[in-house]
Amino acid sequence: MRHHRECGKEKGQNKGCKIYPTMGRPRSFDLDRALDHALHVFWCKGYEGASLSELTKAMGINRPSLYAAFGDKEALFRKALDRYFEGPAAYVFEALKEPKARAALERLLRGAAELQTCPATPGCLTVHGALACGDTAGAIRKELILRREQGEAAIYQRLKLAKSENDLRLVPARRSCPLLCDGHPGMAVQASGGASRAELERVVQTALLVWPK
Repeated sequence: MRHHRECGKEKGQNKGCKIYPTMGRPRSFDLDRALDHALHVFWCKGYEGASLSELTKAMGINRPSLYAAFGDKEALFRKALDRYFEGPAAYVFEALKEPKARAALERLLRGAAELQTCPATPGCLTVHGALACGDTAGAIRKELILRREQGEAAIYQRLKLAKSENDLRLVPARRSCPLLCDGHPGMAVQASGGASRAELERVVQTALLVWPK
């Protein structure tokens, strides 16, 4: 809420200022829709590759509105990243809810293959974003690495649960989770190089063949 002052004087006598509350101007744009457009720009261009001009144009707002609603570019990217994991990448944690560990892995890898090769999505935001981050975007690179590590930790916990339920004989070492699920980050790199859905499905099949039963 904003305020404005009304000051009055009578024959040199200062009567002081009265402060009246006023309502701020309501937003003329949809926050969720604007954030979706920002996500798409970051997804296609990466963090550093996305200019403020491109972001504001895609979002249909000006820079003051962007700053007022989302903060600076870094804050906007973090909100877009949250949006990514709540939407396109939500399959990761949904897959881990499967009752059997092998089914969880298969759903995880097939979801990754679909995301990487869907014409409407530019691949994996965390992989593309990290590859496109230079020294000037160290905080964003660290954030992306943290998000991937959180995913790997969730996979490791799922494997430990499978072991406790006698669904898995051995739990791989924590550091092997990225390799165990090579189809996830690995497919992102392959897809960025032009791999087809059929090629990524073969990666999934290979991963499932070596999965311990």
